[in-house]
Amino acid sequence: MSEVTVLVPAYNEADKIKFTIRALDQVPKIDEIIAINDGSTDNTAEIVSNKTPAKLIDLETNQGKGAALNKGLEAAQGKIISLVDADLEETAVELEKLLEPVVHQQVDMSIADFPSPEKKGGFGLVTNLAQLGLKFFTGEEFGSPLSGQRVLTREVIDYLNGFKSGFGVEVGLTIEVINGGFEVAEIPVEMSHRETGRDWKGFRHRGRQFKDVLKVLLDQLRSGR
Repeated sequence: MSEVTVLVPAYNEADKIKFTIRALDQVPKIDEIIAINDGSTDNTAEIVSNKTPAKLIDLETNQGKGAALNKGLEAAQGKIISLVDADLEETAVELEKLLEPVVHQQVDMSIADFPSPEKKGGFGLVTNLAQLGLKFFTGEEFGSPLSGQRVLTREVIDYLNGFKSGFGVEVGLTIEVINGGFEVAEIPVEMSHRETGRDWKGFRHRGRQFKDVLKVLLDQLRSGR
């Protein structure tokens, strides 16, 4: 069994995924990289296959981030599982900072704490909702509650029994892991990714995020956990 597997879900990331995977390939602790093409309409799958060392899982239709990660998990061999967004490009090498505390058994899950964005996106509604929800359900505060860059032990993965659907995957993951009694830490990194602006595309994306995060929190409230 490999030590560390990285899962890279991707939807229409043809312009960035090659650089992200090549950066990950430079991290010595990583043994396996699996890219999950989530029904992209561009040539993401072709680029992964022809221009990177990653294994490819090619989904015919777009199933959402959580479902894509679950597909990748079925093929993952690592004792430690890393989740990485496809648009980090060269800054993906910073994953090494997240690996350190998990590999050395200091925490069960590490989360990338990003620097402040360079440009204004939305109005902070999704982030505020996620932070409030996490505080309510776990009693803890997070600087980057929506960060998709994480490292988890296989024990945590087995406990979770799969990831939540849609863009609520990170919030649901954090709540389950903390309430399961596992140790979690945010780690400052110098990562950067595609930032959405204050345009129709950006607001639509954040609207989907808000809906998915709210659904996870409401489901958590109804379950009484």
